Amino acid sequence: MRILLTTTSYQDTPGGHHEVLAATGWEVVRERGPLPEGEMLGLAGEFDGFLCGDDAITAAVIDRSLPRLKAISKYGIGLDKIDVGHATAKRLPVLFTPGVNHTTVAEHTFGLLLGLTKKIQSNAAEVAGGAWVAGWKKPVGNEIMGKTLGVVGLGRIGKEVAVRARAFGMEIIAFDPYFDEAFAAEHGVRRCADMDEVLHDADVVSLHCFLTEETHGMIDAAKIEEMRDGVVVLNCARGELVDTTSMKAALEAGKVGGYGTDVLDAEPPAPDHPLLGAPNCIVTSHIASRTHESVGRQAGMATSNLIKFLGGEDGYVQANQF
Repeated sequence: MRILLTTTSYQDTPGGHHEVLAATGWEVVRERGPLPEGEMLGLAGEFDGFLCGDDAITAAVIDRSLPRLKAISKYGIGLDKIDVGHATAKRLPVLFTPGVNHTTVAEHTFGLLLGLTKKIQSNAAEVAGGAWVAGWKKPVGNEIMGKTLGVVGLGRIGKEVAVRARAFGMEIIAFDPYFDEAFAAEHGVRRCADMDEVLHDADVVSLHCFLTEETHGMIDAAKIEEMRDGVVVLNCARGELVDTTSMKAALEAGKVGGYGTDVLDAEPPAPDHPLLGAPNCIVTSHIASRTHESVGRQAGMATSNLIKFLGGEDGYVQANQF
């Protein structure tokens, strides 16, 4: 068996997943992803399995990879970079790892929120630069207790964010087309009729939905205008959910009081990306799920999925059915 391993979190983080993969005796070719379509096309056709991150696995990549490719094992839960429909039509299994990173992504979401509202990142940079001198006017932040957090997408991660928000004394509202009434009742989450109601009523908007044709660019200038003045927006889902130009303009105008994001519409970003250096904006390098604990879970499950499938065993988790 010859396997293409592209996810850098898997490769860079020590743990038992390395020994498990090595024990298979497979030939493992390592590349530093996420790889664009052109690079994937150059590699396609030479592998029995992919252990991938957010590489562009398009219809063209799938076609060139067949008939040798037997399975795509996705490290993580986001499948928007994979043409799952085409894989399904070709009867190519797409394996994935649900339920492995919701804790760490929720924690990162609150890291961004506290960093913005308490001025932690900006103040630390100022102090490191020598600003803490006599007569210096220190910044003033805001509490989050008593504020309303609006969650768009009340899945596993959205729920973990809601639980933490309640511990911080926040009011919680949410929209999800598959709303969990039992969870909402237990944790005091008010159900909103649609995303617009969340945007109208929230002091903090946190995005936890999948990237689809419908959600691409859903937070644009018009939606931002619906939000409260000074709103804080958090994005630990996908960068393409937010229209970058609109967000930069809203930050510069003060309409949005802060934007904390772990994801961008282009990764890695160009040096002149509009959000790099934008006021009241914290950008991290897609590391919300990159903790020793979460990587171990994701890598372990992704490896186990591939081993079980290629070995003809049961127990793997498949995203597409045919």
